[in-house]
Amino acid sequence: MRRRLRIPDLGGARAAILHRPHATVTALVRQLQAIGLEVDCHWPDLPASARAADYLFIDVDTAYDDQFPWEPGEAPLPTIALVGSEAPGRIEWLMNFGADAQILKPVGDGGVYSALLIARATFDARVELADEIDALKRRLGQRQTVVQAVAVLAARGKTENEAYEQLRGMAMAWRVSFEDAADRIVAAAKPTHQDESDHG
Repeated sequence: MRRRLRIPDLGGARAAILHRPHATVTALVRQLQAIGLEVDCHWPDLPASARAADYLFIDVDTAYDDQFPWEPGEAPLPTIALVGSEAPGRIEWLMNFGADAQILKPVGDGGVYSALLIARATFDARVELADEIDALKRRLGQRQTVVQAVAVLAARGKTENEAYEQLRGMAMAWRVSFEDAADRIVAAAKPTHQDESDHG
């Protein structure tokens, strides 16, 4: 399925740049301000306040993990890599960091606008995918709980179908979801610490 690119309104957006003072920064700031972004430059450390920015530009040639107040691959905002060196170690670091777009150095008079759009689209898709994975994990966990609850009820002398219908009836009587009813049954069936000590 083709994704429709959402063109963000960049006027008034904030960009943070993590790069030592350099002509690259001057060229980058000039383009960003022409597009309508507010720009904050940082070096050598990226403050935690940079999380509030809309975009982050980083110098891959000199960046290292300890500069960032988050773990590699977990940037909380769209990140654009400024790439000069193609040394394998630097490329490996970039891949582990997980930037959403890149610009080759030296930065000229173009390329920043498209990088902003690509970074935003890639970041949004990554967040959406992570949310979908979390939702699937929750649903899988709920299904496993339902299976456990049916097994608990079936152990009391019912068939699997009867236990399933009993679970459904309990959910209706308790006025909770099917999954919440299963959670209650499984929790009630777990031995307490007192029970475990009695058997010890």
